[in-house]
Amino acid sequence: MRIGLYPGTFDPVTLGHVDIIQRGMALVDRLVIGVAINRDKAPLFSLEERVAMVQAECAPILARTGGEIIVHPFENLLIDCARDVGATLILRGLRAVADFEYEFQMVGMNRALDASIETVFMMADARRQAIASKLVKEIARLGGDVSKFVTPPVAAALARKYG
Repeated sequence: MRIGLYPGTFDPVTLGHVDIIQRGMALVDRLVIGVAINRDKAPLFSLEERVAMVQAECAPILARTGGEIIVHPFENLLIDCARDVGATLILRGLRAVADFEYEFQMVGMNRALDASIETVFMMADARRQAIASKLVKEIARLGGDVSKFVTPPVAAALARKYG
């Protein structure tokens, strides 16, 4: 069984994340969505809210693909999380060159820790390349329309937070 890990904070989950999840399902039998507990980022949504949002966004994908998606919170090293869930592949989405520079460093460190776990990069769909959770939160906080970047349930969750 091919198991992949797609890690992130998902604060909130965006259409860019959903795109990577959908396309990532074609690469693996089981995709584990690793929802990171990153105390340095001070997320807007609690861990429980982020996990619930990711699960809700994955439900339609599962209905279409019939694959297996597990949402898994983690706070340890990414490579340790990959080992914990049996992943042999880490899936990462790229939006721009700046993402690649950071990810390139991460791959080098992860390979030094465990060379048996590969990292696969997927370019974001052209319509989704500008989407970043940080920017979506800023738009929502200032009363802007985020409907082009997130699904209606996530937009409603943002409106409740900033209401």
